[in-house]
Amino acid sequence: MRDILPVLHGWYTARVPFGLATVVATSRSAPRDPGAAMAVGPDDEVVGSVSGGCVEGAVFELAQEVVASGEARLETFGYSDEDAFAVGLTCGGEITLLVRPVTAALDPSFGAVAESVAAHRPVTVATVTDGPAPRGATLAVWPDTVSGTLGTEGLDVAVTADARGELALGATGLRHYGPHGERREDVVTVFLHSFAPPPRMLVFGAIDYAAAVARIGDFLGYRVTVCDARPVFATPKRFPAGVEVVVDWPHRYLRSTDTDERTVICVLTHDPKFDVPLLEEALRRPAAYIGAMGSRRTHDDRTKRLTEAGLTQRELSRLRSPVGLDLGARTPEEVAVSVAAEIVALRWGGTGAPLTATAGAIHPQGA
Repeated sequence: MRDILPVLHGWYTARVPFGLATVVATSRSAPRDPGAAMAVGPDDEVVGSVSGGCVEGAVFELAQEVVASGEARLETFGYSDEDAFAVGLTCGGEITLLVRPVTAALDPSFGAVAESVAAHRPVTVATVTDGPAPRGATLAVWPDTVSGTLGTEGLDVAVTADARGELALGATGLRHYGPHGERREDVVTVFLHSFAPPPRMLVFGAIDYAAAVARIGDFLGYRVTVCDARPVFATPKRFPAGVEVVVDWPHRYLRSTDTDERTVICVLTHDPKFDVPLLEEALRRPAAYIGAMGSRRTHDDRTKRLTEAGLTQRELSRLRSPVGLDLGARTPEEVAVSVAAEIVALRWGGTGAPLTATAGAIHPQGA
């Protein structure tokens, strides 16, 4: 959804109705997670995807139908079995979609939500998917304000509280309530779609490897900053558009920068005078991933220096060094792929092994 919002905002601003299909629930080996979206707009233009191609044809028709009728629909697609002409998923999974028409009259908060996402301001959108409340009704929830209604004041109050809790976690999924927001009832189903600001990737060392890592980090949805103390290397023209470039001593910049449990830190400075004080700071603060480039000899020397600086074994155990998975990478671009692969594997609990050498579900439930 985040990727297609700029196009949808353009349609919305132009007051062109469009049909929006959103994955609200999945089971087994579903191809896309809740929150994945596809929209059909003017001249039958299609943006986004909900299944990687399995059911998009049927969703295209559904989107056209809801725009014509003005009424939202809830549809489930499962395995298509042996019927070659059946609409369904070939992976054996199941997805449930909410397909709704979007106009300024039906969803007056949509424009403000799109603007918030573009500006990296956190917002959660709550949408009724089932029950006596109006299907497709939306409530936009920011940390300090709300817009819209799900039909009753009690339901709005309960959903607002939950939406703000989910927003802090960046979580997305279905929640169940009574008709007036009663807890522990399953009468009204609401889909909470959280748009937390994108996680940060901090890349230290403005070398050619940094440009490749920054590029793949941007592709993966991170807000990327490259930092180096040497102004001759830390120039914006050496890095992809949209990547922030900072000239400062790495450890000093990190000390003044907020990080959280989603932050990725890649230390590519490859120089003890930069990376040792930087890693002293990094390994003592919240981060999802801390990786440092260098040979095994460099790693041993770095570990010795960090130990002498007072870091504990528990703190040192957080360091991924040498950085990346063993892919046999040589070029900066290949090294960037190995670093990205390690980040993804660590995020989702992957083994890094070839799928041909593993068994069981490719996408474990809840992952």
